Amino acid sequence: MNLKAMKNWGGVNWTIIVVVFIFFTGSFLGGFYFNQYVWQKKYDSAQENLKNIDLILLSDVISELNNSFVDSEKIDSKKITYGVIEGAVKSLGDPYTVFFDPKDSKEFKEDISGSFNGVGIQVGSKEGKLKVIAPIKGSPADKAGILPGDIILQVDKASISDMPIDDVIKKIKGEKGTKVSLTISRDSKIKDFEIKRDLIKVPTIDVSIKEEKGKKIAILSIYHFSEELYADFKKEIPVLATMDGIILDLRSNPGGLVSQTQEVISWFLKKGDVVYIQQDRMQNKETLTSFGYGGLENVPMVLIINEGSASAAEIMAGALRDNKGIKIIGQNSYGKGTVQKVVDLYDGSSVKITIAKWFTPSGLRIQDVGIKPDIEVKISEDDYLKDKDPQLDKALEEIKKIIK
Repeated sequence: MNLKAMKNWGGVNWTIIVVVFIFFTGSFLGGFYFNQYVWQKKYDSAQENLKNIDLILLSDVISELNNSFVDSEKIDSKKITYGVIEGAVKSLGDPYTVFFDPKDSKEFKEDISGSFNGVGIQVGSKEGKLKVIAPIKGSPADKAGILPGDIILQVDKASISDMPIDDVIKKIKGEKGTKVSLTISRDSKIKDFEIKRDLIKVPTIDVSIKEEKGKKIAILSIYHFSEELYADFKKEIPVLATMDGIILDLRSNPGGLVSQTQEVISWFLKKGDVVYIQQDRMQNKETLTSFGYGGLENVPMVLIINEGSASAAEIMAGALRDNKGIKIIGQNSYGKGTVQKVVDLYDGSSVKITIAKWFTPSGLRIQDVGIKPDIEVKISEDDYLKDKDPQLDKALEEIKKIIK
């Protein structure tokens, strides 16, 4: 039977059917071989990455667990896999390089989105101690009296010594309405705080105006460089542009997204001014510069930082001082000067990896050093209790000298 006869044999257009069959067969085989190619590449990559790992030793241990562990029903291959990965990540000794299983990965993304259940503190590992970077403004921890620099010793009366930071965070977080006890060390004194957990909404920004002898001074408080910050900041620009001076308050700001820092600081710097220098593992340096929006460039400014000013907040403080000589008041900042990226994995887990270090435009290292204020002013626990703010008082004094 020739093709012409075949076309209408039995009233069916067989030419179309044959073409479709060939197309789908080709697509299937193409997809099959492409998929094989992808997995072969993954396999080859895995072989290369694992060539220096003692897989025989690892296999021997897992084999012994499978054959000898008394509670065999507790053996879970997925948990073992996650445990091996977590151990590999922790072996680096970097508190900011972390593996998240699918559940923890979901919670981590909720945290950086701006809301979560807990007590509202940012913590970090420093000098072998778990320190409070900052309580979130208006949070249960803030209202209870937790301060930047507090050292956490116990959670619910159980020691957290040598416990990984992420495990401590899990213990502190919990359902809204439940309570957690924190034992902290402050100025060599031990204090206990019982705090009721709540839904934490991380604020971004606040602007208040003080009028001194006909001069308007804005107190611009930036609490967190979250993804909503720049949108909130832009709403305040018309007011800020009319001010005679600005006090930029970055106290207890734990950082956040560097992209938000670049957007905000571009209103205060010229186009091309260096915001920070980033150095990767190969010592390659990359310079991030200002977009130069410039609407607030000529408004006089001073800046306040404290022990809770970290990461992106330290970048902003360093860039404003290095580029414009803006005076910094308060206490030495936290000293978190590394860059992380988050890699999402195929099963819903993820890994956060430190990939670079930050330096100020003048080349000063931020990691473990922080930003040193030009004028050091401490704020005591007694000041907090009496609602006194000697750091802000000094900032007002300095800005008035500039705009006089």
